[in-house]
Amino acid sequence: MTEHNKAAPARDAVHAYESLTPDVVLDALASVGLMGDGRLMALSSYENRVYQLHLETPAGAGDLAGDVVVAKFYRPDRWSDAQILEEHAFAAELMAAEIPVVGPLELNGSTLNHFNGFGFSVSPSRGGRRPELENFEVLEWIGRFLARIHTVGAARPFTHRPALNLDTFGAASAERLLAGGYLPLDMESRWRRAFDEAMVVAQGVFAGVGDVRQLRLHGDCHPGNILWTPEGLPGAGPHFVDLDDARSGPAVQDLWMLLSGDRAQSTRQLGALVDGYEEFREFDRRELALIEPLRTLRLVHYSAWLAQRWHDPIFPINFPWFGSSDYWKGQVDMLEAQTEAMQEAPLMA
Repeated sequence: MTEHNKAAPARDAVHAYESLTPDVVLDALASVGLMGDGRLMALSSYENRVYQLHLETPAGAGDLAGDVVVAKFYRPDRWSDAQILEEHAFAAELMAAEIPVVGPLELNGSTLNHFNGFGFSVSPSRGGRRPELENFEVLEWIGRFLARIHTVGAARPFTHRPALNLDTFGAASAERLLAGGYLPLDMESRWRRAFDEAMVVAQGVFAGVGDVRQLRLHGDCHPGNILWTPEGLPGAGPHFVDLDDARSGPAVQDLWMLLSGDRAQSTRQLGALVDGYEEFREFDRRELALIEPLRTLRLVHYSAWLAQRWHDPIFPINFPWFGSSDYWKGQVDMLEAQTEAMQEAPLMA
């Protein structure tokens, strides 16, 4: 059962992270033969719980002795073990192709281990900064690696992980929001109307584009998931992290979130990305028409994600505005703007 067709997790599952104390984190690492020295830092992540830890020099640690690792504890009931392992296998394929993806280590014979009710993985820690996306050479560099990721992604389909489409990100998200009563009464009908109008236009765009190839994707390729090492240093260039949202979908999904600014700036950025991309792989320019529909789907899915996670105490603390009339008015305004954007000529590259 995939994340988009599940009911909201039970209360105990949602609050399971309350039991994930520092001692439990360190004990989980010890269960796979990695001994932390006590230094533990929580990293930014709402969906999972992620920690950077320093290791001692335990017997059998090999190349990891004294290293820094990142431990990810997966949110209970979001992905099945099969879906998580499929993500890990994709990362392993990418690394085998010498693509700079940071994937999990195999420990105790598996990249996914369990402790105290949590599934967790451990990866090497990689430093880096956000890429300078105003630099076209950087964008071309990223484009080259995205093409290589997609070449691997096209080799075989996902079996367990879902696709990104109008149903999974659109219809299922709206159903969750409306059935759960997350919209205030004064905004529900306005939002529903704006959503319906946007989906009619989006469906028309998808139909007009026709069949495009569905690939295994990074799925959430925004600047925060690319760590950049400056030239002149070991491992210079981009490192792609966090394949947690890996899905099947059109190639352009991994490009459009790297665009910013007005139409002219986005066009220049897109041109640089595609120039780099096409050094390794042909890009189907029909997919450019899907940028605004995909942006619209992400907008709706984001609200549904907040709703689905609302019983996790960290969400009301960090997103106190969610559910207010002002929030939903803003969502209506953005959906209406997206409906207009989807009817404009697509960006060119």
